[in-house]
Amino acid sequence: MPAQRSHTTAHPPVTAAQLRRAARRVLLRNWTGASTVPSRGLYPHQWSWDSAFVAIGLRHLSAARAQRELETLMAAQWRDGRVPHIVFNPSVPLGAYFPSPDFWRSSTAGAGAGAPARTETSGIVQPPVHALAAWLVHRADPATSRRRGFLRRLYPKLVAWHRYLTEHRDLGGHGLVSVVHPWEPGMDNSPAWDGPLARVEPADPDSFRRADLAHGAPTDRPTDLDYARYVRLASDYRDHGYRDDDAPHPFAVEDPGVNALLIASEHALAEIAAEIAAEIDSGSAAGRAARDGLRSAPDPDVHRARAARLTAALVARLWDARAGMFLCRDVRAGEPGGRGEPIRERSVAGLVPLVAPGLPEEIAQTLADTLGGAHFGLGDTARLAPSYDLVGHAFDPCRYWRGPAWFNVNWLLERGLREYGHRARADALRAAVLTHAVSSGFAEYVDPRTGAGHGAREFSWTAALTLDLLAADPGGGGDRVPGRAEERVAAPAT
Repeated sequence: MPAQRSHTTAHPPVTAAQLRRAARRVLLRNWTGASTVPSRGLYPHQWSWDSAFVAIGLRHLSAARAQRELETLMAAQWRDGRVPHIVFNPSVPLGAYFPSPDFWRSSTAGAGAGAPARTETSGIVQPPVHALAAWLVHRADPATSRRRGFLRRLYPKLVAWHRYLTEHRDLGGHGLVSVVHPWEPGMDNSPAWDGPLARVEPADPDSFRRADLAHGAPTDRPTDLDYARYVRLASDYRDHGYRDDDAPHPFAVEDPGVNALLIASEHALAEIAAEIAAEIDSGSAAGRAARDGLRSAPDPDVHRARAARLTAALVARLWDARAGMFLCRDVRAGEPGGRGEPIRERSVAGLVPLVAPGLPEEIAQTLADTLGGAHFGLGDTARLAPSYDLVGHAFDPCRYWRGPAWFNVNWLLERGLREYGHRARADALRAAVLTHAVSSGFAEYVDPRTGAGHGAREFSWTAALTLDLLAADPGGGGDRVPGRAEERVAAPAT
C-alpha cells in the first residue's frame, strides 16, 4: 500500500443518517467475525483499547456484537490478570505487522506469567477503558446483556485486570499505575516520553524491520531511533518472562490518562457490581447463575472506595497547579527510592482526567480552562484538541502523537466536559469531531488546526465513536439517545 499523506478536499454537508451509514460500513469492513481490526492495512490484529472504543460504537448497531468484541479480547487475558495490547490473528502473515507473534513469543516467554497457551498476544498492556465500555454496552440493551450473562461473565475478568494494574504496576509505590513502555498509554510517540526513553539503549537497527512505514508517510511516524528503543524495551521485558517483579523497567512512568481511565472504569465496575447484585437479589435464573459463578456477591462500595483512593493519589502525585493540568511522572528519575520527577511536557494525557468522576471542582474547572487556552487552543486556534502542546518545542501537527488530534481522546474530552457541566463546549467539540470524521474519511488522526487527515483511513474507533456521538442528545446530559436523521453535519474544505 502506498504511503498515505494528508489531503485537502471539500465535502458537502451530510445528514446524520448518511454519516451513520458511512461509519457503519467502516465497522462492517473491519469486522473479522469475532472482533474488529483498527484498519485493514497497518493494524491487522485486535488491539485492546481500540476494541473497547469500537464496542462503545458497535452497541448502537448490535449490542450482541459489541459484547462479543469485548468477550473476544478478554478471552486472551493472562492468568495474572493483564489484558494484552494485541491479540494476534493466526491467519495474518508474520510480515504484515511488527512486532509480530514470533517477536513477543507470549505462549512460551510469558508462560510463567500466565500467558494463554493457544493464543499468541503481545506482553504489554493498554489503558483500562474496558469496564467503562462494558457498562455502556450493557446499558444499550440490558435485556440482551442479562440474557447472555454478559456482565456476570465479564465482571471477574475486569476485576482481575484492575487488580493486575494496582498490584503489579504500582512501581512508584504511591498508589498509581506505571506504564513500562511508550506503547502502553496508547500515546506511543508523545514528547513526554523523550526524557525517559533517552536512558534506553536502542536495539540494533538490523535486528528488526518496521512494517508501519509501508502504510504511512515516514514524516508521520516515529523515528527509527525511537522505534529501536521501543524494540529494546519490549525484548528486555520478554527476556524477563514478562514478570514485573523481575524486569528492571528502565522506562516507568505514571501517566495521568491511564490512571484517569482506571478511575472511570472503577466507577463503571461499581455500576456493574450493583447490577449483578440486583440480579442475584431478584432470585431469577440469571441471578442464580450469577451467584453460582462468583466467589462472593459483588460489592459496589469496594470499587467506589478504590476509585476514591486512586483519585486522591492522582491529585497528590500528578496535579501541577502552575501548569494548570496533570503531568506525567518519571518514576526512575531523581534519587533512588525517591518520588520520581514530573515530566514538564504538556501532553493531552494531562487533560484526560476530565473523564474521571469525583475530581475537586477547582481542578476540573482549571482543566477545562487549560483545554481552551494557548497550549491546546480548543475552540480557538485548534479545531480538535491536539495530542501535545501547540506552542511546545516538539509540536508537530503530522507526527504520531506529537501534535495531531485523535478522535478517541477528543471523545473522552467531550464526555469529560459534559461530566463537569460544560455542555456548550461539549456540544461544540461533538460537532467538530463529527465534521472532521467525515471530512477526513474516518482518519486515524488529523491536523488539529486544519482537520487534514493523516495515517490510516476508515479507522475503526473513528467510525465507532462517530456513531456514539451521533447518538448523543446535544441538549441533554451525558446519555446517548437515538440521533436525528435530519441533523446536518458540516464538512468544510480543509
